[in-house]
Amino acid sequence: MTLRVTPRQTKVLGRMAALIEDSPTIAICAHTSPDGDAIGSGLALAMIIRAHCPHSQVTNLLADDAPVPRIYRFLPGADGFVRARDYHEDPDLFISVDLSRDSRLNEAEVVLGRSAHHAIIDHHPCTSHTGDVALIRPDAAAAGVLVTEFAQQLGVTLTPAMAQCLFCAITTDTGRFQYQNADPEAFQVASLLVDAGARPSEVSLNVYQSFSLSYLHLEAAVMARITTFAQGRIAYSYATEEDFERTNAQLDECDGLIDVVRSVAGGEVALFLKEVPGGHVRGNLRSKNDLDVSLVAAELGGGGHKAAAGFTFDGELGEALSAVLPLLRSLFDDEGPSRATKVEA
Repeated sequence: MTLRVTPRQTKVLGRMAALIEDSPTIAICAHTSPDGDAIGSGLALAMIIRAHCPHSQVTNLLADDAPVPRIYRFLPGADGFVRARDYHEDPDLFISVDLSRDSRLNEAEVVLGRSAHHAIIDHHPCTSHTGDVALIRPDAAAAGVLVTEFAQQLGVTLTPAMAQCLFCAITTDTGRFQYQNADPEAFQVASLLVDAGARPSEVSLNVYQSFSLSYLHLEAAVMARITTFAQGRIAYSYATEEDFERTNAQLDECDGLIDVVRSVAGGEVALFLKEVPGGHVRGNLRSKNDLDVSLVAAELGGGGHKAAAGFTFDGELGEALSAVLPLLRSLFDDEGPSRATKVEA
């Protein structure tokens, strides 16, 4: 199966291929708090580059101390990530995957500063970037879609390991092909990946059917707290540091909790907040319709897509709620996001 790409994308990928071919040492890194698309796309891209340029030294980096989430450790190569602080090379090329804003690289931004060249593969909206070459397509369902198309342009035959990583990337970023971004291109690429050896049942088993008992106890607490307002159109819940201590659940297990909140009947917008070490609150936003939650995330220093976005808030949980809930309510107003009153957690 041949995927169709635009002439512009073909040109950009050609420039990226030339840069890769001229780079003996390459570092690949995604954003902090990596999700399935970040992990899967980064791993697959490293395998693709090694297949195309066997003599290149390619390293997958983690942006900071946040580990590979447990549910993605089944992916081929997941045990080979290196923390950015432990990587001391000055790479010829640094490739940012699933992000365009350098600040989301955290500690890996230092490695980027030591790199001779910078390439970007991303599907988030971006108005400016620091890449020498950048493939940024906000209409793509996942970075995994773009990496798959890059492999095809390079003439690299996808192995089952590559396909498995990329299928996981697309599956998770489309919410098991349930979100609005699950477009024909996403299904076409997914079909190609299954033909190449991806095993959807294994992805489903590890990502969606292997929760720890600790996580399920945390999920129960989050479900019990779900609150709706704005005539039921907005649903939110949260998890405190005390919840994590009491249940022994891990922060990296929590990606799916936003979908628990999103599942409320009649809800159009969902918010999930979790307290993280250092006095921060991390927020996830989802929309079921045309409401653009990335506008709210941007107001709080975050970003993302129209239907899925996130942010990190410096302060207490109650302060975070007071900041974000009025912004969510204003999505239903003509004037858009605006700040308002205090809300108690």
